[in-house]
Amino acid sequence: MEAIVPYLNFKGTAKAAFDFYAKALNGEILFAQTFGESPMEVTEENRDKIMHATLKAGNLTIMASDVIDDKFPVIEGTNVSLSMNFTKVEDIDRVFAAMSEGSNITMPLQDTFWGAKFGMLTDAFGINWMFNHDYEQKDK
Repeated sequence: MEAIVPYLNFKGTAKAAFDFYAKALNGEILFAQTFGESPMEVTEENRDKIMHATLKAGNLTIMASDVIDDKFPVIEGTNVSLSMNFTKVEDIDRVFAAMSEGSNITMPLQDTFWGAKFGMLTDAFGINWMFNHDYEQKDK
């Protein structure tokens, strides 16, 4: 497993926040994709909102997105998830299963259109977790 990365959720201000953080932290936005640039069907008002972004500043990595689905309300102060990136499929399966005990699974572990195995849950203690394994071509 790689480092745990904070994942921030915003109500449509992810781009502005990341521009601010990049300047304040002397960092660089390594990746930013809008919902409109994805294969997802979205309303016109959500096309320019950030689906996923990654910022790097020294050894710090922060990821973020705008939330456009009412199933995942953004409540300022609790809009942070801890994201774990796994190098092995068997590890993500094992850890997700273990962390699922007593949790609220908000997205079951599944293969995604962006080439990863991904899932989310809120654990029994109220902490939001994201689980990710980026597939290599040979993994598929």
